[in-house]
Amino acid sequence: MTKKNISFNDAIAEVEAILKKIESGVLDVDLLSKSVKRASELIKICQKKLRDAEVEIEKIFTESQKEQ
Repeated sequence: MTKKNISFNDAIAEVEAILKKIESGVLDVDLLSKSVKRASELIKICQKKLRDAEVEIEKIFTESQKEQ
């Protein structure tokens, strides 16, 4: 069910949509577990993308400091 190349913004939007369904009570109890699992997967994807971006930015910053 996890999309391999989902963008950060798409993942956040999907998590927000899941949260709205949960908060509104529209989500069927039978689908609640699947929706929470999907939200968890999306959050992990976002966390990884943020960590990767942080590492890349740190590399760029370090390289620019060496050039000065």
